[in-house]
Amino acid sequence: MTDTAALRYSTGAMIFHWVIAVAVIVNWRIAESAEHAEAVEDKVAIFADHKALGILILVLTLGRLAWRWTHPVPPLPSDTAKWEAVLARTVHIIFYVLLIGLPLGGWYANSLSGREIDMFGMFTIPPLPVGEDSEAAKAIFGLHASGGKAFLILIALHVLGALKHTFVDKNGGIFRMLPFGKVPD
Repeated sequence: MTDTAALRYSTGAMIFHWVIAVAVIVNWRIAESAEHAEAVEDKVAIFADHKALGILILVLTLGRLAWRWTHPVPPLPSDTAKWEAVLARTVHIIFYVLLIGLPLGGWYANSLSGREIDMFGMFTIPPLPVGEDSEAAKAIFGLHASGGKAFLILIALHVLGALKHTFVDKNGGIFRMLPFGKVPD
């Protein structure tokens, strides 16, 4: 392993990161499309894809966590301020909480509505055995939407941080999560 390779995330971590990132952005856009659909049938069909992709994001996140626990994470650049390290760690923990909590919360609320989740027409995931409660489902869907908005803010913070480290600090930033680009020693 070269010194530069030791400063980058592993190939598996990179793949998980970018696939999950794209899936989260696509899922946000799907949810936005569903919210703006006029016909109820269209809204239901679009939300079906949102739910299926949410479950896929959950599975990918669990895979990423397993990968992370079995593969070393590169150290932060030596010029990282203590507050930046704490902020980065906190944001990453919140990311994992949201990447697991939002799909589980959506599945739970969906279950409270008595609905299964259609996984892109390949199979269905049954509702959790929680009974039906439309008021609780509505409240949890509201929390799910708020969590999604908070997630978008954190994603913006994460991207700004990566750009700052790449172009202002010039300490590798985004190239730590890409297989190309300069990562200084």
